[in-house]
Amino acid sequence: MLFGIAVILIPGMLAGRLSKQFKFPGLFGMILVGMVIGPYGLNIIDSKLLGISDEIRRIALIIILLRAGITLNIGDLKKVGRPAVLMCFLPACFEIIGMVLLAPVLLNVSIIDAAVMGAVVGAVSPAVIVPRMIEMIEKGYGTKKGIPQLILAGASVDDVFVIVLFTAVAGMAKGQSVGVLEFVNIPVSIMLGMCVGFVAGGCLCLVFNRTSVQNTLKIAVLLSVSFVLVTVEDKLTTAITFSALPAVMFMGIAIKHYNQVISEALSGTLNKMWTVAEIFLFVLVGAGVNTGKALDYGIKAIILVLSVLIFRMAGVIICLAKTGLCFRERLFCVISYIPKATVQAAIGGLPLAMGLGCGEVVLTVSVLAILITAPLGAFGIDLTYKKLLTKDN
Repeated sequence: MLFGIAVILIPGMLAGRLSKQFKFPGLFGMILVGMVIGPYGLNIIDSKLLGISDEIRRIALIIILLRAGITLNIGDLKKVGRPAVLMCFLPACFEIIGMVLLAPVLLNVSIIDAAVMGAVVGAVSPAVIVPRMIEMIEKGYGTKKGIPQLILAGASVDDVFVIVLFTAVAGMAKGQSVGVLEFVNIPVSIMLGMCVGFVAGGCLCLVFNRTSVQNTLKIAVLLSVSFVLVTVEDKLTTAITFSALPAVMFMGIAIKHYNQVISEALSGTLNKMWTVAEIFLFVLVGAGVNTGKALDYGIKAIILVLSVLIFRMAGVIICLAKTGLCFRERLFCVISYIPKATVQAAIGGLPLAMGLGCGEVVLTVSVLAILITAPLGAFGIDLTYKKLLTKDN
């Protein structure tokens, strides 16, 4: 397994750097490397690593949510207000509706399979968005109107909303009975998760304030608590549950709120951890792609990915209605909500692992969504933010 780790890390790191040389997101090259060295390519990745790839992807998702939470400021969220709340779920809902309408026609799948696909593809990517929004906040672009804060908060909670929704829809696809209570549980579990996470983060902040502990150990404690929360969520069988992923993010928000010095130190450590975690995440998701099936779906899958983006854009425009943002600023928000990567990489392979008949097509469309939208969104953000947003002093 040690050699298998090296096989993932070294080519993945080199491919990521090469992608950045051509102004592509690093994850683009990592996914391509995974497709080459995975079981449908050269087949040189250790099967033991492939066996635990779901857990590895989950750890990577926890790291990026902690990182997003520690960056967010509650005051900024309050300042943005209603649009931030709508951006957390409305664009994703629009995209899922688009997938349900178009996927059965283009890919000949059932409506419930299309809903599963929409719940995977419908999330934006913190891996692409978070670093760029943090950079914009530091440089002062759009911060007076809270635009990067709006996108950062919306994108982070959007992921959590989609993942919780995916759990319910996947249960329906497996033939489990899903009633009104299960759908009521979606917003309730997210809110409960936020409360649990904020309280846990506040308690951890008290401990960190009263003890002299290295940042590395603080991160170890944060990750351990996150793992416990995720495990508790998995074990709960009650009708009303709590969602661990918003809890993870709101632990970071609470630490930022109560002690900004600690949050900045932890943010630097999490950034370094993410450098390694993203290599595993995107190389492994590439390794799970059946390239033969991908070619079979071909142009129809690409048309589907691009078409549902139009639904997402419509959702973003509605979220920003009656705000103080001008046309240029709204256009930037639409562009910023294009990239996909993190959630698709984290849960794109789950339908296949669950034995769902739509598993291969969901994974294929997920990877195509990453390969198309991640570079498109990253280029769009990088090329337009200085032109579309005002730099604040």
